[in-house]
Amino acid sequence: QVQLVESGGGLVQAGGSLRLSCAVSGSMFRFNTMGWYRQAPGMQRDLVATISSGGSTNYADSVKGRFTISRDNAKSTVYLQMNSLKPEDTAVYYCALIVAGAGNYWGQGTQVTVSS
Repeated sequence: QVQLVESGGGLVQAGGSLRLSCAVSGSMFRFNTMGWYRQAPGMQRDLVATISSGGSTNYADSVKGRFTISRDNAKSTVYLQMNSLKPEDTAVYYCALIVAGAGNYWGQGTQVTVSS
């Protein structure tokens, strides 16, 4: 059974930083792409960043240059370093284990609130 547990969310002022973590149980972590998504109230869930099993990364245009996704295969953990945060980054952030052809496994989400 795969379980994903996010941590690190909170309240921060605009321009500040937060680091989100997502610990993944089970043996699937090292072989699959991991992603971070976010969902603001009344909005759809959007992709923020992905990192492949080999370490290749992709980012949404809105976070390029400000957010960095990374992974530690030894700890089965994926991170999202968020710098220069803006009020529009406020959302619930979800990590996902992305299994090609089989869909995503999701964490429970962690709230990030950026005050102006």
